Amino acid sequence: MQTAPMHAQNPRPNRPRDPVRPINRVAKPADPGDINLTKSRVYIRVGKIGLGHEHGVVGKLRQGAIHLDAPEAADSLVFEMSSFEADTIDARNYVGLSGTTDESTRKQVNANLRGPNVLNVREFPTATFAVKSITRVAAAKPTAPRQYQISGDFTLHGTTRPIVVQANGEKSGEWTRLRGSFAILQSEFGITPFTKAFGAVGVADELQIWGDFWVANPR
Repeated sequence: MQTAPMHAQNPRPNRPRDPVRPINRVAKPADPGDINLTKSRVYIRVGKIGLGHEHGVVGKLRQGAIHLDAPEAADSLVFEMSSFEADTIDARNYVGLSGTTDESTRKQVNANLRGPNVLNVREFPTATFAVKSITRVAAAKPTAPRQYQISGDFTLHGTTRPIVVQANGEKSGEWTRLRGSFAILQSEFGITPFTKAFGAVGVADELQIWGDFWVANPR
């Protein structure tokens, strides 16, 4: 029996594959009052005593909202304490300190800052500011930024105390850049200011704190 010869089939031509198209993920628009967590920061200037050194500290928020035009809303800020870092160039510049700190010293300062004797971030991973009232303050000049007095309860290291923040707000597109400051004593929040060498080297009890937040405007 004669069989028909087998003819080799032409291989399928190589066709260029369609490039994988990236998924176009559209970010959810921020709700009015939402804090832009990527851009917002808190800064702290730590003073010195004796032969100590001043420090600039920067930290991030875990979540937050501030409704500047709806003061009856329940507003709060939650700070991520493990993100707080001492003596970055940005932090030192923001709080008005010149010079830099070497990496070895920074590591030691940050270990003390986050450790059990100061912030104790393992036991107290967050700090919070629960806003109770927002009052618009008349500006000295019509062209000056909007001014606000923000009052509420600040919880740090497991202790809650009332604070008042004076803040300026400047609109920039869909956001308002809100900047304000206040001062606290570490000892009032159950924190013993760091010292060594029998107090000859250490940091001051008072901390100057700045908030630099980007808040979503009403639509």
